Order: sequence, then structure tokens, then C-alpha cells
Amino acid sequence: MQITHLGHAAVLVEADGSRILFDPGNFTSTWRNLTGLDAILVTHQHPDHIDPEHIDALLDANPDAIVATERGVLDKVDLGGRAIPLSPGDELDVGNVHIEAVGGSHAEIHRDIPRIGNVGLVLTSLGDPTFFHPGDELDAVPEGVDVVAVPMMGPWAAMKEQIDFLRALGAPEGFGIHEGLLSERGWQLAQDRYSSMTPTRVHDLRGGTPWRPGGR
Repeated sequence: MQITHLGHAAVLVEADGSRILFDPGNFTSTWRNLTGLDAILVTHQHPDHIDPEHIDALLDANPDAIVATERGVLDKVDLGGRAIPLSPGDELDVGNVHIEAVGGSHAEIHRDIPRIGNVGLVLTSLGDPTFFHPGDELDAVPEGVDVVAVPMMGPWAAMKEQIDFLRALGAPEGFGIHEGLLSERGWQLAQDRYSSMTPTRVHDLRGGTPWRPGGR
């Protein structure tokens, strides 16, 4: 397995011959020229997770890619009829890679703001670590996760909640995402706390260099 953090929530995972892109949102542009994708997956409808202005061009450049999104995305973004709606418990195969949707609700931003749907996505393939992209929720803690994309900061989460999430999940490795609103000092504070107070060693992949979990 090879993982590339493309900025904020966007993550490219290459496993067992498949190239799978998660959450191509509008806080970053590095995903826009990708080709050869086998799947494009979206956890929820917020534009920092799916860029409504540029998603069409990505779909056009990857005509054979499977497109699957949390079902509420289809009410907000026109995906040309290509998208498969995902609800918690749904499963999807991309080549030899298996995807399972978990969770269901975006974390609460404020009690006066209605909560929307969010599916965390668990990726498994034979011989590779199990990878989890939670999107913007901390309620789902699937078993057996080896690598987690760690939301570093969001208006919907406090550090105490992130720490409890990582402790409950128990993944040995992770890397920071959802950093678009963080200063460099904020990043360092979060990375140090999460790595020292949880079982998860949080890596910094912001440079966009491909990374193999566990040194593989």
C-alpha cells in the first residue's frame, strides 16, 4: 500500500493495483490533474471534501473510475449520474480492494446547525494494512484499523475528542489530514499531542511524498 496526502482531506491510496482517491475538496488543487484512477470516493457533501467547481473535470479525466459518495452528496453536486450512493453498512469492491462505509453522521458543529450525513470509509486488501478515512466524524471506530487519516482540526472537534477517538480506534499509525485551517504551530501542537497521548503515531505527509505504512 502506498498513500499520498494531497492536501486537507484529499488522499490517494494505491493498493493491490488500484488507485483510489478520497475527498477531492476545494481546500487543495493537487488532485485536479490525476488520471488513471479506479475509484473516487467522497465521505460527505461539504465543499472541502468535494469541490463542486472542479469535480466534473476530474470525472471527465477518469471516465472508467467508480464514483461512490455519501448519498447526501447527490442532492448537492451534479455528478452526471455516475455516482453510487453510500449508506452505513454498504460495501464496494474496486478490483481486489474492498471498501466498507461506516458511521453515518457528520460531527456536530453546533446544536443550531443541522447535522448532515457522513460515511467513514474502511479500505482493506489482502496483504495490506487496513486504512480508515473518517471524513468529518469521530463516532465510528471500526475494528482492525492499521492506518487512519487523522483530522487534525475542524470547527466540529476539540482536541479532547480527537484524542478519545484515536484511543478508541487504536490504530498504530496515522497521518494528519483536515489541516486547512491550521497554522504551522497549530499543526505541531496537534501532532505532538496525538502522537504522545494515543496509541497512534501521527506522521506528517503534507509534502505530498508517497508513503508506505510500516516501512513497506
